[in-house]
Amino acid sequence: MWRRIALLFGAVWCLAGCAVQTAALREHAPPGLPPQAELAQTSFHPQTDLQCGPAALATALGAMGVEASPAALADEVFLPARGGSLQLEMLAGVRRHGAVATRIPGTLAAVLREVAAGHVVVVLQNLGLSLVPLWHYAVVVGYDLPAGEVILRSGTTQRDRVSLRTFEYTWARSDFWAFVATPPGQWPATAQESSAVEAATGFERVGTPAQSLQVYETANARWPASLPLAIGLGNAAYALGDKPRAAQVFERAADEHDHAAAWFNLAQVRLELGQADAARAAAQRALQAPGDPRWAARARELLAQPTMRP
Repeated sequence: MWRRIALLFGAVWCLAGCAVQTAALREHAPPGLPPQAELAQTSFHPQTDLQCGPAALATALGAMGVEASPAALADEVFLPARGGSLQLEMLAGVRRHGAVATRIPGTLAAVLREVAAGHVVVVLQNLGLSLVPLWHYAVVVGYDLPAGEVILRSGTTQRDRVSLRTFEYTWARSDFWAFVATPPGQWPATAQESSAVEAATGFERVGTPAQSLQVYETANARWPASLPLAIGLGNAAYALGDKPRAAQVFERAADEHDHAAAWFNLAQVRLELGQADAARAAAQRALQAPGDPRWAARARELLAQPTMRP
């Protein structure tokens, strides 16, 4: 049914514009991208009425070895009042099951690269029109560039071959929203720093301290110049009780970025380690460094403590 709806409205959308990404992709395939790829062993969960979110989520989790039925996931992500699952609920549903949900760039090339790297991609489509939307989650499990098609786990169809043009039209209506679920310590091939920060901080709220440390360690290795990821790594080490490592991470971040948040965190940890002089120096730097003024306020409070006085 979904396929027929997509084809029906695809002709209407074609009058309003062209599938720009599809044309570019067919003309110049990204370097190193195989012409075809399919994750054929990906599980399939036929959706029931309005349950495309739980079905897509069960497929994504199953692809990384986490078994969860759509029925069980429905209690977590399905909102009866909305008649479906919101994007934030989908991302949170991944995290509740010990996985990291990372948004990927909204390009066909990114989706295909993820599949080629062995990752299924959850996408949000609008199979209707702007005035009469029909929102639908599907999972991209393959593609065939010579045929100009993507392969989806979608609705009640296990292997739905959809033209790249039609897929682009339906996907564009969600502003090209897509994510990949990975185990802690792994990242999508096309993930960007901003999406990694979002994914890591979201996972930290529900993951164990050890898992969060693994997430931040691998993120820092891939994006070593990121201040938020460095702060996250320091906080993760601190949460595990490794204050010397936390101080080391915060000190490096403070030296590299000269940011008030890094200096304050360094001062706090140094003080807890009994290093009052070093803590005082870091807190004074927090007063001068750029950043949210609240960090400077907290540094003043820290400097006012009796243990911080010379």
